[in-house]
Amino acid sequence: MCSIFGIFGLQPGDDIQALRRQSLDCSQRQRHRGPDWSGVYLGEGAILVHERLAIVDPAGGSQPLLSADKQLALAVNGEIYNHTQLKGELTRDYAFQTESDCEVINALYLEDEPASFLNRLNGIFAFALWDAAKGRALIARDPLGVCPLYWGHDKEGRLRVASEMKSLVDECADVAQFPPGHWYDTATGELTKYYERPWRDYDAVDGVNVSLQELREAFEAAVHRQLMTDVPYGVLLSGGLDSSLVAAVAARYARHRIEDGDKTEAWWPRLHSFAIGLKGSPDLAAAEIAAAALGTVHHGFEYTFEEGLDALPEVIRHVETYDVTTIRASTPMFLLARRIKAMGVKMVLSGEGSDEIFGGYLYFHKAPNAREFHEELIRKLDALHNYDCLRANKSMMAWGVEPRVPFLDREFLDVAMRIDAKWKMVDKTRSDAQRMEKGILRQAFDGQLPESILWRQKEQFSDGVGYGWIDGLKAHAEAQVSDRELAAADKRFPFNPPQTKEAYFYRSVFERFYPTPAAAETVPGGKSIACSSPAAIAWDASFATMADPSGRAVAGVHEQAVAAI
Repeated sequence: MCSIFGIFGLQPGDDIQALRRQSLDCSQRQRHRGPDWSGVYLGEGAILVHERLAIVDPAGGSQPLLSADKQLALAVNGEIYNHTQLKGELTRDYAFQTESDCEVINALYLEDEPASFLNRLNGIFAFALWDAAKGRALIARDPLGVCPLYWGHDKEGRLRVASEMKSLVDECADVAQFPPGHWYDTATGELTKYYERPWRDYDAVDGVNVSLQELREAFEAAVHRQLMTDVPYGVLLSGGLDSSLVAAVAARYARHRIEDGDKTEAWWPRLHSFAIGLKGSPDLAAAEIAAAALGTVHHGFEYTFEEGLDALPEVIRHVETYDVTTIRASTPMFLLARRIKAMGVKMVLSGEGSDEIFGGYLYFHKAPNAREFHEELIRKLDALHNYDCLRANKSMMAWGVEPRVPFLDREFLDVAMRIDAKWKMVDKTRSDAQRMEKGILRQAFDGQLPESILWRQKEQFSDGVGYGWIDGLKAHAEAQVSDRELAAADKRFPFNPPQTKEAYFYRSVFERFYPTPAAAETVPGGKSIACSSPAAIAWDASFATMADPSGRAVAGVHEQAVAAI
């Protein structure tokens, strides 16, 4: 994973060399994402800059990737997990210039329409492809927005794109997020949605069941695909269900090299796992249990509240949000990424996405029926790019560590999301797996984790690192923000006015780095909690009055759930 920056629509009268220098300066602001090498393409109508984090083909594969005739220039942030299969399916010759997994995008572009070939890619990506012969740029983002991408126009009207907002905000008054699952064609000026799945409609999944074996095998295949790497890697292991399942499956495949079909021993055959928390945190204790059972080389790191507080401004600058939940969880993840980077690891697998697929958040206990449960899953998946995907990607990539998310693998999603939500719902009257959130997932992997991990109650990451973290942040914000300031929050911040002193504090820090109205508008709602969901409020009216995003605060569900187990 890397960073991209591009300017399109250059005109004959433009000072091309000045724009090239400016492009390098803008791209440098996101070089933390790609510290290994920088590449520049300068054409008659476009400039592309790529900052590379070398994961596959580190000796070659530098970008932008050029076709043999130099007519195509491609800058990609991401990984294409099925690139070998796609190469084998090509119907016309293409002279590959590198071993990069991403170069297959150039070949597919030459033989197929974007709406078709984009739906064949299984990976995480944001890319800009320049076709010099046609004077056309194609810009696209992966289905769920795992990889960040922003766009806007400079004062001359030229289109600019970048992996992070910080590279655009000074030049583009209209900077915005590029929508996931879409592609844009500069030749037509059309933004087109390419990712549409039947399972988005509950009627398409009503009555559908998937065997536990099929669900398990689909997830195992997803993890196996995403172990594609030529550099040292590891797993994030909080000791919760999701990260522990990722680690368990990865440990099974770690000894063999995925790149040659598991025929040879892996270059780094010992799987390393990583956790972080305050001293005595629930996650650190649970991660030790999981790691011991799985046989990983485990690294549990402690941080102090003061270390987390000191990092907050830098965290907000990197993650480019003022959302309370995201900042709370991003800070320990940011600190963990720094530790991981120091150990020479460049890629990690993580457990994001499971809660959105299986209804793992505690307020899902209140869902009245399968249809509403499923519709809320779709809403959560659609919002992931603003919250958990943004947090995982930007807080880890701040230190040049690539996070991969097997639960959001395209093929696994097609299996897990076609299950009727009635099999995912919590039913406290039952004594089987459905008495608890994500019961079907726990049941599918029965016997593969210690019971205390397999049936561990849901904790938000910011809770699991230690309850003192959230409580301390609230106390600090209370001391920093006066009652009068909070009362006038809507005057200072007309868009998404903060509702708590903690939210006000984060918004003030965000404004120091990103003071423009457009930057503020890239954060929808400024609140990612259950209370912000119209469906959740309909399920339980008490959600409407809650301003605290902590899992502990969800109308007593946390305590009720724990007591019921």
